[in-house]
Amino acid sequence: MTVQENISSLSIGMVLFQNLTQLDFTGPYEIFAKLPNTQLHLLAENLEPIRSERGLSFLPDTTFDECPALDMLFVPGGPGVNPKMEDKNFLDFLKIQGEKASYVTSVCTGSLLLAAAGLLQGYRATTHWLSLDLLAMFGVETVKERVVIDRNRITGAGVTSGIDFALVIAAELFGDKIAQEIQLGMEYNPQPPFQSGSPQTAPLDIIASVTAATQNRQEIRRQIVQRLLSQN
Repeated sequence: MTVQENISSLSIGMVLFQNLTQLDFTGPYEIFAKLPNTQLHLLAENLEPIRSERGLSFLPDTTFDECPALDMLFVPGGPGVNPKMEDKNFLDFLKIQGEKASYVTSVCTGSLLLAAAGLLQGYRATTHWLSLDLLAMFGVETVKERVVIDRNRITGAGVTSGIDFALVIAAELFGDKIAQEIQLGMEYNPQPPFQSGSPQTAPLDIIASVTAATQNRQEIRRQIVQRLLSQN
């Protein structure tokens, strides 16, 4: 990709679904909303409120049926990914819009939805570290990096990587200066109190406890992926 310094307008569709992870969505939203000449569409099947996994609600402003052609499709992740991987209408919407969009993007397990819609085959991509093996089951070349760019596919790893992901997109589309101005305006200067934000640096007992806490959800997700693959 090359930087597009003279974009007349940019249309970004941000997909909403029940039980998404709010920071997967709000991190990128904060940055996308600051991009020049950009219109955001908060997309859902209808205009009813969408509740995140922790209860924060979002109000869609555009239905799937009314969605215009998009320059960029963005999909967040979260527990709600599980039923959406088997929702044909939802996946059809992603496929139709993704095949026409200039950029197809996701954060966290949103990449599983892109893969289920057939939009990541033949691409390098990433997702939350707990689901990298599931993404690979779709035939995607997985990469253990915070942000992965492969042609017009841009994917972010887990949750907080959405901020890095969106700043990378800002720089790709509008140049480093605008991306850096947004970063400074947000005072995005992470200095975490612990080095436990990645399985590469976290203590083994912390990795074990987080893995155990999500074991049931991950097993259900694995079974869904296996069902999807058996149908193809």
